[in-house]
Amino acid sequence: MTPSDELIFLPLGGSGEIGMNVNLYGCQGKWVMVDLGMTFGDPRYPGIDVVLPDLAFIEERRKDLLGIVLTHGHEDHIGAIPYLAAELKVPLYATPFTAGLIAKKLEEEGLQDEVKLKIIPMGGTLKLGPFGFTYVALAHSIPEGNALIIDTPYGRIFHTGDWKLDDAPQMGTPASAAQLTAIGDSGILALVGDSTNVFNPEASGSEADVRDGLMRVVKARKSGRVLVTTFASNAARLGTLGAVAKACGRELVLAGRSMDRIVGVARATGYLKDLPEPIDWDTAMSLPRNKVLILCTGAQGEPMAALSRIAEGSHPKLRLEPGDLVVYSSKQIPGNELSIGRVQNALATRGIDIITEKQAHVHVSGHPGQPELEAMYEWIRPEIAIPVHGERRHMEEHAKLAKDCGVPKAMVPINGSAIRLAPDGPKLISHEKAGRLLLDGDVILPADGATIVERRRMSQYGLIAVSVVVGKNGLPAATPKVSAHGVPVEEDKDDFLAECAEAAEKAAAKGDPKRAEHYAEAIRVAVRRIAREWTGKKPVTDVQVTRL
Repeated sequence: MTPSDELIFLPLGGSGEIGMNVNLYGCQGKWVMVDLGMTFGDPRYPGIDVVLPDLAFIEERRKDLLGIVLTHGHEDHIGAIPYLAAELKVPLYATPFTAGLIAKKLEEEGLQDEVKLKIIPMGGTLKLGPFGFTYVALAHSIPEGNALIIDTPYGRIFHTGDWKLDDAPQMGTPASAAQLTAIGDSGILALVGDSTNVFNPEASGSEADVRDGLMRVVKARKSGRVLVTTFASNAARLGTLGAVAKACGRELVLAGRSMDRIVGVARATGYLKDLPEPIDWDTAMSLPRNKVLILCTGAQGEPMAALSRIAEGSHPKLRLEPGDLVVYSSKQIPGNELSIGRVQNALATRGIDIITEKQAHVHVSGHPGQPELEAMYEWIRPEIAIPVHGERRHMEEHAKLAKDCGVPKAMVPINGSAIRLAPDGPKLISHEKAGRLLLDGDVILPADGATIVERRRMSQYGLIAVSVVVGKNGLPAATPKVSAHGVPVEEDKDDFLAECAEAAEKAAAKGDPKRAEHYAEAIRVAVRRIAREWTGKKPVTDVQVTRL
């Protein structure tokens, strides 16, 4: 599909899911991409930590792609850049803080000379073919959250990115109500917007209120170490915690590579100038326990993050003891409940106190609740609402809210929906290829490919490996060797393997090794039949035949 005299919106990620945001806009034969994010692994993909969008649609049209414009620096908006951007061979455009994060990623992958990264000042503009872009600062839980005004021959788009309203932002200056109203006065064809918190009947809240809440919690602890875990990307929260540490007479300690990276990029781009200089881990452990405030990654229970290792007592330097306190200055992301629970149980077992947002006001969301969405629609007044950045239930609710706010038209996309916004839009005109790729070690695989299908089957059913050696007479030269992995036989495993070997030998003796595929299949079926009789399961069964 090539856009002609029309304006098309086509998401390849982030519609029907929270994460992995990739959005295309097409006009007069050309395309631009907004954001290039990733998401993290889920139980459907054993052994996978990073999930990437399948960009096959735009890779086939890369000659018509003009550039990638980034709204902000969260992983679900920039995380796929090191893996996919080089193949697209177009420039990246980002504001200074976001560009700093991207530059670090490109440098780590040795791509700094292959991918062009162009820095756009806050509030700046750029022109790509028939598209004009203007950055509009909005509050979010990372510095330099931005909406984009996208000018086209067919009308203006207001692409919100991730955002919230904050009456007392602790970092940056978001657009005012008057400025957003003026944008609405200019005429907006479509608002493409964040749906994450649409079910929240209350506003997200201000970072200033969190500062007060954290100050109260930490000041109340007269003894013991305090560890606060939060999203490293929330530089404003890091600044808040620096101020809390100073006010409470505690030294600041950073735990986690992403903490160090965010602080480094923030300082290099003019933020966190007042953050107290962090002390090293050895110094922290030598100080009285009530003189230390640890800022730590791992709020979502990530197994290799600093908090998980501290909870297990396996961190190389940092230790917590009974009476110490861990504060979760973060939201529990759906899907992470079990991993977070494991870490909290490990902390509780060791006598460490825990406070979450349920016990004290120690976190606010970076996404708009219903009052904020209603305010934005009052200011922007688009002709069309296109909800994105949410699961289907979030986006459907967002569409209803938009219509209740007086928006004449709304359409809910899924990844791959090609929606004509103008003329005469919105109209679904096709469904294009969209899917997932998996980063497995250093290899990128299709999510529905043979490797993951086999791995999933092995994780569910286990594996049996059979080795058969066939003599020149066409008969087994020895008893077949059988091994089982992940098959539910334990005390009787030797008897089970012996019976499998016997079944394999009988099947081999009856078969014709010259018909290689049929021969191996007969052995496989015989062995798996035994496994089914013993366990009620059908393990993946691999047969290797060697002929002398």
